[in-house]
Amino acid sequence: MAYSSSMQKLTLTFALALLIPLVASAEETRVYRWVDDAGQVHYGDSIPAMYSELPKQILNQRGITIGLLAGKKSEEQIEADRIEEKRRVVVALQQRADQALLATYLTVEEILMHRDRRVELFQAQSRVTELYLSNLTRRLENLRGEASNFLPYSENPDAPMIALDLADDLRVTKETIARHERNLRRFQADEQQIVARFDGDISRFKLLKGIE
Repeated sequence: MAYSSSMQKLTLTFALALLIPLVASAEETRVYRWVDDAGQVHYGDSIPAMYSELPKQILNQRGITIGLLAGKKSEEQIEADRIEEKRRVVVALQQRADQALLATYLTVEEILMHRDRRVELFQAQSRVTELYLSNLTRRLENLRGEASNFLPYSENPDAPMIALDLADDLRVTKETIARHERNLRRFQADEQQIVARFDGDISRFKLLKGIE
């Protein structure tokens, strides 16, 4: 009896092993359904090349839709997808910015304090630059006064030609003044940008916190 039971189990196991590929094959059977430009419905286990760009449904052997294959998108659809993707990116970036803002500050006063510290740095840079420019401007006036005794700055046609070292000093001083004036404009622009950015953060923080 034990031998017969073992044989039965072995036979059953062998039969199941034979059935598994058949079941799997049946489950993997796919049928495609699509509608051509004339409105004619087509079915097939493969898709002819002439219909490759049409949208299709994937059906199992019971005729149930189990998937979709998108067709070739129109220019309008592509543009709509691009706009939607851009919108999703903007939303995701705003969400991350909001999370960072709420994680960094607890009150509006903290934001104001941080803003004022940043602004002070730019104002200090501006003050130092303005002082340096004031000294350079006085130096340039002195150099110009000295250069007025020489050609090509003198109105006297018989005046001697300006010395090379004096001409170089004039040129370098002018270039230095121009460079620091650019730096000063940049510091002032950066200060305005910082203030505008923190003002935006404050408005957003109030909105997120429901503060009037």
